Amino acid sequence: MKSIARIFHGIRQARSSRRNFLKSSAVAGAYLIGSRALASSSRSSVIVVGAGAFGGWTALHLLRKGAKVTLLDAWGPGNSRASSGGETRVIRATYGSGRIYTQMAARALQLWQENEQRWNVKLFSRSGVLWMTGSDDSYERAALPLMTEAGVRFEKLSAAECGKRWPQINFDGISWSVYEPDSGYLAARRGCEAVLNAFLKEGGEYRQAQITPGLTASNHIHGIKLGSGELLNADSYVFACGPWLGKVFSFLAPIVTPTRQEVFFFGTAAGDLRFNDAQLPVWGDDSKRELDGFPGKHWFYGIPGNHWRGFKIADDTRGAVIDPTTMEREISSEGLAAARAYLRFRFPSLGDAPLVESRVCQYENSTDQNFILDHHPEAENAWIVGGGSGHGFKHGPAFGEIVSDAVLGLKAPPVDFKLDRC
Repeated sequence: MKSIARIFHGIRQARSSRRNFLKSSAVAGAYLIGSRALASSSRSSVIVVGAGAFGGWTALHLLRKGAKVTLLDAWGPGNSRASSGGETRVIRATYGSGRIYTQMAARALQLWQENEQRWNVKLFSRSGVLWMTGSDDSYERAALPLMTEAGVRFEKLSAAECGKRWPQINFDGISWSVYEPDSGYLAARRGCEAVLNAFLKEGGEYRQAQITPGLTASNHIHGIKLGSGELLNADSYVFACGPWLGKVFSFLAPIVTPTRQEVFFFGTAAGDLRFNDAQLPVWGDDSKRELDGFPGKHWFYGIPGNHWRGFKIADDTRGAVIDPTTMEREISSEGLAAARAYLRFRFPSLGDAPLVESRVCQYENSTDQNFILDHHPEAENAWIVGGGSGHGFKHGPAFGEIVSDAVLGLKAPPVDFKLDRC
């Protein structure tokens, strides 16, 4: 697979009009004061395309910083095609050596909690998060000092300690675990709706429409064309299109490629409360277990029962490449069988539990798994935001804060998110 840097080396060669495309001068993770800082009184106008976790929070932060903001989405925030849709998303700070993600997770949790109090809407549930390690624990060991640095509380637990605390789980093959008591899960669709409602209440404009970027000329994008034929204009444009980024801008197709993912909800026995969020944390299994009859190593994660729904489990292994607009969202018998095989081993009491719900969604991580925040290579007034996928949902408030600063020229974005990063 080509690296992002190699892909954009080719783009730069093909587009000689911008030989100095996206040169980086920032130190990773540092936010520098921009030379084009805009006073809030200037009422800079911004159109944000995409009302998911990244786009919605970006629009809200821009509005709160004084911009005039129009938010556009084809099917609505948290819709069934979107990566920000569904019922729940994990929020945790264990991110290996990824300091910027640990810091953003800590900041995002603060913002989620502040805003749910402000809106009087329940969005975050503090169930704790248990991250189980296998024989290779380098990812987890790298995370511990960074969580300490970010002020994230955690416990390092042996497999025996975990077994005593959570007897519902079979810890065979687990070396040790990281437990984050202050982490948990977020209401996904409800969170997107809450952000939109706040955006509208605070003076933003939202429109549901199909869009096409306008003409690119003189290093600018000139307007957004709606499906009705109407042309909307603004000073700046933010494209937070999730799995559709590669369709909106073809040069992004090799970098943001949506893949098919399946999520299962299993029902517990009547009156059995052992697998709900009061007695079991959100969990991730980094032992990368091989399942009999299912080739390759699998990385499962899940969210315990909540709001009277089933026990959620998903395989993080990347699926087939899909079109998020036209994909039929029906689970496969192979995916269901693999999930059951895993349950029988790791959660023995759920081995024969019935499937009560299912979802087919998508991932659209970038090729190197890092987020994207950078100018369009041929339009300095347009920003590309994405690569978040499901794991990006938790970061929405913090990442939106960073995006809004970049768009308004208040702080340069981290070099980690640039399109031509190495």
